[in-house]
Amino acid sequence: MRPESSLDDAELVSEDLRLRGAELTVVVPTYNECENVAALVGRLRSALGGVAWEVIFVDDASPDGTAERVRELALQDRRIRVIQRFGRRGLSSACVEGMLASAAPFLAVLDADLQHDERLLPAMLATLRGGAAEIVVGSRYVSGGGIGDWDRGRARLSRIGVRLSRILVPEDLKDPMSGFFMMHRGVFERSRERLSAIGFKLLADLFASHPSPLRFEELPYQFRPRNAGESKLDSVTAWDYAMLLLDKMVGHVVPVRFVSFSIVGVLGIAVHFAVLTPLLRIAHTRFTVAQAIAALCAMTFNFALNNLLTYRDARLRGWRWLRGWFLFVLACSIGGVMNVTVASFIFKSYGTWVIGALGGILVGSMWNYAVTKFFTWGRSGT
Repeated sequence: MRPESSLDDAELVSEDLRLRGAELTVVVPTYNECENVAALVGRLRSALGGVAWEVIFVDDASPDGTAERVRELALQDRRIRVIQRFGRRGLSSACVEGMLASAAPFLAVLDADLQHDERLLPAMLATLRGGAAEIVVGSRYVSGGGIGDWDRGRARLSRIGVRLSRILVPEDLKDPMSGFFMMHRGVFERSRERLSAIGFKLLADLFASHPSPLRFEELPYQFRPRNAGESKLDSVTAWDYAMLLLDKMVGHVVPVRFVSFSIVGVLGIAVHFAVLTPLLRIAHTRFTVAQAIAALCAMTFNFALNNLLTYRDARLRGWRWLRGWFLFVLACSIGGVMNVTVASFIFKSYGTWVIGALGGILVGSMWNYAVTKFFTWGRSGT
């Protein structure tokens, strides 16, 4: 290795940037992106020459060794860090944790799959430094931007998402569904206590959570094909987005998880009767036996769907799934007894079966939600 005195000017500047505190933190949420992280780091080095930057990968316990690969890269470059999370999932919450681990005055969010154009980062940073905006969005829907090779179905879903987001974001923001943006740290600090951090659309969450209208600019980029791995978009992400919208509308009154839990419960009633009816009418099963079978099927359905949707970020698998199912059935059985007890008390006291039934359902539902949240999924948050 050459002594420092023999380093040329460019190398000295580069070394100075390595030692200086980061001006820009790029937060990259990952799940099964082992094949992409080295390429992304290389592209960041090329794009951000002359900038004191760092990249924080926030990995949700990827089974493909993503976190281990990032650690290998971090041994060669102190600007690379990784936060590895266990027992929870979610792109937005991962980004929030990455930002909390940073001290940089500017924060950017970028996907690991190389679909976002990292060459736009210097222009984003220059815009923020100039004071014209508090947040800069990489946009696919302004002049010069594009969605690449998306099929009609994905393009249509994106347009629907944009229309729905209008309840949260300004009308003139063309790409509120973008996952590629940069902001002043103050935007995050002023918003973080109000953030829902649900699902994968942090940008819309930021606009809805900031206490005052945000000054923003959109810069165009062309959405690129995924480099390696598989897309994380699935039908459940649409549910997450719906829950984000719902949380912003009613989350200050009713926890959005309780709303999701209740929706699943209503579907469980349909399952109960779908099982009970043929047992009684076709199999001529005794009512008590048929009712028990139907109740168990409904509770199993509710548990599986809540595990998939309501508690997606704490999803149980393997033996933990079986343990969780047992605790869920036990808690809901107690909730059923409470339902009947409260309903009977109200009916005897006031003689109105409708109010009695609703009271029993409400008490039973609140019990089921509170107890299963803690004992089944171990969640203390909303």
